[in-house]
Amino acid sequence: MKLRSIAVYCGSNFGASPVYAEGARALGSTLAGLGITLVYGGTHKGLMGVVADAVLAAGGQAHGVISQRLFDRGHLHPQLTRHEITPDMRSRKARMAELADGFIALPGGMGTLEELFEVATLAQLGDLVKPSAVLNINGFYDPMRAMLENMAREEFMRIEHADMILLDADPKRLIERMESWQRPTVEKWFPTKSAA
Repeated sequence: MKLRSIAVYCGSNFGASPVYAEGARALGSTLAGLGITLVYGGTHKGLMGVVADAVLAAGGQAHGVISQRLFDRGHLHPQLTRHEITPDMRSRKARMAELADGFIALPGGMGTLEELFEVATLAQLGDLVKPSAVLNINGFYDPMRAMLENMAREEFMRIEHADMILLDADPKRLIERMESWQRPTVEKWFPTKSAA
């Protein structure tokens, strides 16, 4: 699978360490170098702005999808290749998912996790057959991986579904893994057990 566009979910803050911005810049440069269009939330804030700046500085394409409310507050990145304004956050997410061939989460907060898990859940159900991944800068997503493994251990999800979210600290290697990704076809549900 050749990825032509990747939606990047990440924080609108910079985080506590400069290593997060360094990782965002590395991802942006890698996307541009591979000729992959960045699809993201359209703002200049935090890591979102860092990754867009890196894509543009390397001669790549950055497609912003921003909600009307954030646009009205002046949050649109002023130099994007292209941007769209959506009525609200739900339509923003749906449009990003439509535009992207795959998804990468950088470090971020609740919104980043919510976006990542939405597309991963849709892939689990077979409603959206596109790879999702995290750029695991500074081990940021190690606790999430441990939680997914615990969900599988406790039989709330299959380990194959936990493994659908690819983790890697190297952006080029992560994208290569995404391009060879295949959706698992295991049964979602476990055998019924007595609740007694």
